Formats: sequence, C-alpha cells, structure tokens
Amino acid sequence: VDVVESIAIDRAKELFGAEAANVQPHSGSQANAAVYLSCLEVGDTVLGLDLAQGGHLTHGMKLNMSGRLYNFVNYGVDEVNHRLDFDQIVKLAREHKPKLIVAGASAYPREIPHDRFKEIADEVGAKLMVDMAHYAGLVAAKIHNSPVPYADYVTTTTHKTLRGPRSGLIMCKDEHLKLVNRNVFPGTQGGPLMHVVAAKAICFAEAMTEEYAAYGQAVVDNAKTLADTLMSCGLRLVSGGTDNHLMLVDVTAVDLGGKKAEAVLDACGITVNMNMIPFDQRKPMDPSGIRIGTPALTTRGMGGDEMKRIGQWIYNALSDSDNTSLHESIRTEIREMVQAFPVPAAAESPATVA
Repeated sequence: VDVVESIAIDRAKELFGAEAANVQPHSGSQANAAVYLSCLEVGDTVLGLDLAQGGHLTHGMKLNMSGRLYNFVNYGVDEVNHRLDFDQIVKLAREHKPKLIVAGASAYPREIPHDRFKEIADEVGAKLMVDMAHYAGLVAAKIHNSPVPYADYVTTTTHKTLRGPRSGLIMCKDEHLKLVNRNVFPGTQGGPLMHVVAAKAICFAEAMTEEYAAYGQAVVDNAKTLADTLMSCGLRLVSGGTDNHLMLVDVTAVDLGGKKAEAVLDACGITVNMNMIPFDQRKPMDPSGIRIGTPALTTRGMGGDEMKRIGQWIYNALSDSDNTSLHESIRTEIREMVQAFPVPAAAESPATVA
C-alpha cells in the first residue's frame, strides 16, 4: 500500500514540478476543504470567483461548507469582455485583506494568469490557492501555464482533462505539507481508496508521455474549431471564444433557456449541461447558457471535421427546438458517425506504464 502511494506522490510531483503532494483526497471538493482547514480559521476572509461568473461551489457558495465556515468575498469578470476583472480583484484584495486568495474556475473558457494572482496575494499578505480541476490536463501537457511555481497550494480533480479516475489531488510547498496531510486524514476523510490511488499513479505516468501532450493540444484545437463553428452560426460565446477545453454558449440568441437547450441536445444524443453565464438575467435552474467541452470527443479520436459537424448539429437542433423529427434525424446521424470513433477499450496490458 505504501509503495503504491509513494509512486503516485512521486509521479504527481514529477508531472507538475511540485515540492510536495497528497494523493489521498477522494475528490476535488475534499481537496479544497483540506486546504481551507490547513490555512484558515472559521470566519477568516477569502477571495474567490463568484459561482455565477464561473467559480465553483467550494469557492464560497453560501450553501456550501466553504461559504458557511468562511467569509468569502467574491470577485468576477469584466462586464464587457467577460475576462477576469483584475482591477476589481486588486481593489477587493486591498479592501478586505483576505487570508487566502482562491484562483481557478469551473466555467471559465480563458487561460488564467497565475502570476498576476501571485502578485496580488503577495501585495496584501495572503496565501494563494489555485483550483485547476478543469484544466490540470492542459497544464500537464504544457499548453496552459502552470500555477505550481506561484501558488502555496494547488488542488485538482484527476478525472477531467487529466483523464484519470474520479478523485482529487493536493500539491503544495514543503512547508505546508504537514498540515495538509493532517487535514486530509483525519481532518476530512478516513482511509484512502488504494485502488483509486493506484489508478492515479497510472494517470500521472500517462500524462508525462508525448502521446498525452498531443492529446492535450488536440483537445484545445477541437475546442477552438467547435467554438468557431458555433459563432459562425450566430451563437454568442462568453468572452468570444475559448483558450482551453470548454466553452459557454449563450442560447438566448435562439430564444431558449439553458434547461430546454440541454434537454433538446440530449434528445439528439449530445450531452451538455445548462450553465449560468456572467451577469445572467435568468434563474440558476434555467440559466441563459450551456457548457460544452471537447476532452471526451478527442479521446475518441475526433478532429476538426467532426467538430464542424457537431457544431452545426447543435445549432440546427437549438434553432428548431420543437422539431422532434429533426432531433431524431440528428441522433441517427450521430449514431452513424460514432461508429468510426468507438470508446477506447481497456488495454490488454493496462499496467505497461506502471
């Protein structure tokens, strides 16, 4: 058991260039909770991205433990270009003097400048935590800039762009490791799930290969092609495009809310999720947008031509949202297309990279 965990730790450190790592968290949310317990007291002030503008539940939502235990002050994005509003972030940091600044997002389609957050944290005497759950795989592939040189703590899931098991990871400076370890176990959870830790070790090894770097680039290339296709059809994308694996699409341009758009696309065989967009005028349970990502499509081997077809299908379905015969026709076309891109089967020798 200890050997497997040590291998996973060493590989995480090598992959991301981290000083220290804990591979036991069962999820990204638990990783975040453990970091908070490591550096905060109840009631301490924290700066985090507003959930309605791309943040995560654990970045201070009032119903989440983060918002209930700590005094989160939310920053957001610029109202015009929908990119992080650093003028606002600096102003809030100087005004509230947070003990911790949280960077990272769950629905932000642009690259995050971690060095800028580090400058602000240093100015006000705050520690910096980066939640890179959504784009960790792009960091591993050296496509997105890494937060590791700048942050006191870096948390992530391992199942999104990292393409590993559903789980979590914490990396930190050596000086913080003792408290992080204590606040993972026994602070937030009991025994580790060693089969998942073993899977993480495999995941980290795969992410160090040239093949994985090519996959990461293909994910971003596919996202840009899909985004361009949707915009050429007349749909508006938050921030005008994407730098990473995801995009936020404003579906009000076709007189829909996110809830119906999600259902329409599901009927066509296209899985997305409804999502709020910055400064949304609609309610959270039926917001103005949908969130779309390309990692799964890319894993199946799809490329630019398929992204163009998918983008056109999405627009056609949404712009004729009550036409069930059209939706069934699209579903049939999708079934035919995916025959050439089967879900990758388990390797005959899955431990070859171990």
